[in-house]
Amino acid sequence: MAEKKFTLTDIDPIEIYGSRNSKLDLIKSYYPKLKIIARGGKLTVLGEEEIIEQFETKLQVLIQHFHKYNRLTESNIDRLIMEDHNVVLELDDDVIVHGTHGKLVKARTANQRKLVDLSHDNDMVFAIGPAGTGKTYTAVALAVRALKNKEVKRIILTRPAVEAGENLGFLPGDMKDKLDPYMQPLYDALNDMIPAEKLKTFIEERVIQIAPLAFMRGRTLDNAFVILDEAQNTTVQQMKMFLTRMGRSAKFVVTGDMTQVDLPNRQKSGLRHSLELLGKVKGIGIVYLDEKDVIRHKLVMKIIKAYKQEEQIKEK
Repeated sequence: MAEKKFTLTDIDPIEIYGSRNSKLDLIKSYYPKLKIIARGGKLTVLGEEEIIEQFETKLQVLIQHFHKYNRLTESNIDRLIMEDHNVVLELDDDVIVHGTHGKLVKARTANQRKLVDLSHDNDMVFAIGPAGTGKTYTAVALAVRALKNKEVKRIILTRPAVEAGENLGFLPGDMKDKLDPYMQPLYDALNDMIPAEKLKTFIEERVIQIAPLAFMRGRTLDNAFVILDEAQNTTVQQMKMFLTRMGRSAKFVVTGDMTQVDLPNRQKSGLRHSLELLGKVKGIGIVYLDEKDVIRHKLVMKIIKAYKQEEQIKEK
């Protein structure tokens, strides 16, 4: 009788075992000649070597399925173990990534789809639009998909901490505690797309890095999907610094809302300047989102429209 031990890494054991071991019992039912013992994240399997090898192959398939779709149901287990092929196809043309708890993260509007398409065709994309249009969320989904598909080795998310200004030092905690409130929208998006334990591991191992723009100075960002969020609050010098960090094998997405510039002393926005300067450069894609792309509460669309109308009246 052979024995083999397996360790579940980067996955919560309950995703494989199920509540009260319901999934594990189902798996065991397909291998009645094996003795399978689970203790925490470790599995000990005893039986004939050939059957253990079959079990190992299917266990890896189950884990890969979970990592791809962020869910593993008993129905999935039945199909994956019974069928010869090792992939369950769950296709949807607009799905960017399979999020947590079975959530499908999709491009939901024409301009969001344009952002996805531009990212395929260009290494640098600017996504400009008001709050609630999904520009940051879609960009994060593209980054997570690139990481899952091993197109990049890391994700780097950054924002200028303009709102903090000189008051940053008065906020409680260490530097991470002070800056986290400004990074929270990025954490929120990631939490929708990557299981909590895996996200924690990615952040600890710096596979996913979330940092203020100032921390980018002097770096070369290579083999990475890099997102600069709230780019309207960069200065011209900051934007030049960021864009020139781009390594050979990198994807950049820059998002911003030109109606919410918080720069002091009427400084020119680095985002506005870069759009004027780089608008016709080959290899750079630009998409403009508007109130029709809002996917928050329906009132948000009306609010954006009202502010837009007021600006148009002022310009006349």
